[in-house]
Amino acid sequence: MKGARKAHATRATAVVGHPVRRKDGLDKVTGAARYIDDLVLPGLLYGTTIRSTISRGEIASVHLDFDTTGFTIVSARDIPGKNVVSLIEADQPSLADGRVEHVGEAILLLAHADKERLLDVRVSIDYRPAAPVVEPELSPTTFKEITIAKGDLGRGFAEADLVVEGEYRTGHQEHLYIETNGVLAVPGDGGITVHGSLQCPYYVHRALCELLSLPERKVRVIQTETGGGFGGKEDYPSVLAGHAALLALKSGRPVKMVYDRAEDMLATTKRHPAIVRHRTGVTRDGHLTAIDIEVLLDGGAYVTLSPVVLSRGLLHATGPYRCDHVRVHGRVVKTNTPPNGAFRGFGAPQTQFAAEVHMDRIGEQLGLDPIQVRERNALRPGDTMATGQRIEANGGALRVLREAARRTRFRQRRRALRGTDRGLGVALFFHGAGFTGSGEVKLRSKATLELTRRGVRVGVTATEIGQGARTVLAQIVATALGIPYEHVEMPPADTSLAPDSGPTVASRTTMIVGRLLELAARDLKRRLRGRTPAESWRAHGPISVTKEYTPPPGLTWDEEQYVGDAYGTWAWACDVAEVELDRDTGIVRPLRITSVADIGRVIHPVMARGQMEGGTAQAVGYALTEEVVMRDGRMANAQLTNYLIPTTADTPEIDVVFVERPYRNGAFGAKGVGELPMDGGAPAIVNALRSLGADVRAVPATPERVLDALSKG
Repeated sequence: MKGARKAHATRATAVVGHPVRRKDGLDKVTGAARYIDDLVLPGLLYGTTIRSTISRGEIASVHLDFDTTGFTIVSARDIPGKNVVSLIEADQPSLADGRVEHVGEAILLLAHADKERLLDVRVSIDYRPAAPVVEPELSPTTFKEITIAKGDLGRGFAEADLVVEGEYRTGHQEHLYIETNGVLAVPGDGGITVHGSLQCPYYVHRALCELLSLPERKVRVIQTETGGGFGGKEDYPSVLAGHAALLALKSGRPVKMVYDRAEDMLATTKRHPAIVRHRTGVTRDGHLTAIDIEVLLDGGAYVTLSPVVLSRGLLHATGPYRCDHVRVHGRVVKTNTPPNGAFRGFGAPQTQFAAEVHMDRIGEQLGLDPIQVRERNALRPGDTMATGQRIEANGGALRVLREAARRTRFRQRRRALRGTDRGLGVALFFHGAGFTGSGEVKLRSKATLELTRRGVRVGVTATEIGQGARTVLAQIVATALGIPYEHVEMPPADTSLAPDSGPTVASRTTMIVGRLLELAARDLKRRLRGRTPAESWRAHGPISVTKEYTPPPGLTWDEEQYVGDAYGTWAWACDVAEVELDRDTGIVRPLRITSVADIGRVIHPVMARGQMEGGTAQAVGYALTEEVVMRDGRMANAQLTNYLIPTTADTPEIDVVFVERPYRNGAFGAKGVGELPMDGGAPAIVNALRSLGADVRAVPATPERVLDALSKG
């Protein structure tokens, strides 16, 4: 009987792999969840930002053309610490001091108790304009330059029967999270507490310490419910939190700043535009002998996260293909446009778009169909990548490719569609999970489990931004500890209560933070010695277990030479897209996308499917409609009337298939999933257009671009 009870308890608590109810679901559907704009405190002031209207120049004078009674006003002169936004480089000022480098740069901050009064303020700024640089090809300033090399490129081209060249372009993309950026800063006890819609509490914490010249203990950052991030709330909340905190400290009152949609689109970071040039040597039977790639990214006016976006972009630039002789060189440069930053995929969607469109062109010139050319070159276990990293035994490029071809009957369907206005395209892609190289070692992420009277409380600063982190992490803890899922508490991320578990980026939360919690739970289970948490609490009181990240054995990385294991593991996927083309208007209608993915062990099948569907839908927008129009360095279409994202009517049917190959160093075998689906949708759609005679080499594939391609075909 005792054994039967134990077996039943194990089944009841082994919730990994099952679609349990979301931890945050009930509050969100009932309206009980409180977002930043729901928070109101006594004495609250509302803040606003006065921004530059030119792309580059000196500030000659600032005139306040309104009655300033009752206003708190902050300029660069009021900053008590360093006037920087603390990220990779200290080049971006929190507030412009004497000169501006892009339209929308913050110059002055205002706060007032009456939000309506902020709409009536008039501030005149006199400038001495300078000529802006808005084209990356013309930029004299390089933020970062990286070269990855393997083998002998000259030898590789000498072995080639054919050389295929091509240039591919991708534009800006707006995050368009449902909830815009917003924070609430509360002064007190000689310090500051910031509540915010954000992804990375400790990023904001570090930035505030430097800006305000405060010790760590005097700065507290608490994440509120967050309505989406996609990377846009990785770097930018450090800017906005600093602004609200400056106003709060000067006024001595709480200050809330929430952007409206137009301001959020005008001022915040975007996806980096890219120009990618390929030169590829290939034998007549379709094997790659040499890959030479040049990548140019537009970083905007300040460095932000551009060096690491470039890094990840270059590491994915070859696509998931084997080749002995490779050179990948890239630069990210300065332009006088708003800074670009983190966005789902982090450089990989740009470079893998180029790789996959180029691969179709190679197959076309050799008379090979898209599946054949990929099968002959896909990375296999034991192969080495451009950095020399060896593909592990569970590397799944061929498996997802063949399953996608089988499931969609790709060759038969392509033949059936000949002569119609429907086309079929494929994209094979991969994504490194976790921080690049030694990044995870430098982060030294920590996670804590604390015994409660009923179960356990999780202490991490991994954030819930709609992707289901609270739920998945609770599933991992419940299963590893052997307690009911409902007995796992997931409090909000709070820097005063939880250790730094690293940023919620890079497809790392489930794999890295989840693994730390799995180890902590197993350790705690040993300490319980067969007792339930309640029994242990009554007998011995609280117990706390903290685990710190240690790298898996055998991983090496040379940051200077870009040689070694770029990522602990890779997720793999293959998309097949079917589209319909109106040849008179150039309008493309995506009909169906099949996405086969290897993300290791699937912790929550419904939410994992949701990540794949959501990322694929976002990739559809990137492929077809989401065009940021820049004029003289300003986003000219910073409103939803003419920045077009796919609606439910525009989103195709998305069929998601998981091919599970567990990763031994991930939580219960999990890899990353959040960024992967962003990489494949655009090239699959553009390759479907190629099958219809439209040689499109830039996204978004607007009707104008499609008609132009058809006219040249």
